[in-house]
Amino acid sequence: MPRSRRNGNFIDKTFSIVANILLRIIPTTSGEKEAFSYYRDGMSAQSEGNYAEALQNYYEATRLEMDPYDRSYILYNIGLIHTSNGEHTKALEYYFRAVERNPFLPQALNNMAVICHYRGEQAIGQGDSELAEAWFDHAADFWKQAIALTPGNYIEAHNWLKITGRLK
Repeated sequence: MPRSRRNGNFIDKTFSIVANILLRIIPTTSGEKEAFSYYRDGMSAQSEGNYAEALQNYYEATRLEMDPYDRSYILYNIGLIHTSNGEHTKALEYYFRAVERNPFLPQALNNMAVICHYRGEQAIGQGDSELAEAWFDHAADFWKQAIALTPGNYIEAHNWLKITGRLK
């Protein structure tokens, strides 16, 4: 039974009902509808912290979804799960793939910057200032892109860019 039919949460049930109505009235292919169903089930599992189930649904959704814009959000969510699991290399890979398909995804750019900044901090802790600077430069590049897409957001990142002299 699909997750959307098992869920007892009122908000999730309401979302599922609205999504099912939209799927019936919007002209989409059966593959697109199936991909959305997997995506929706993945989001529900992810919100409950069931990352293994969410990943299974997202991987199936990526197999079925052909639209680059829609795929970008699936890939972004996969990146979120890998970030939550501390798998930063995998997370970066999925965020990159998401941004390749949708360059107007500031939240993916921000998350990439956060991971790069974290790696820079780790390098400092290991006494490798050269590697740290390289990671911080990557973080700065991603934050500049995210800020350019959504001015006024990412205030802390903007301040960090100013303080470190990277806001050029």
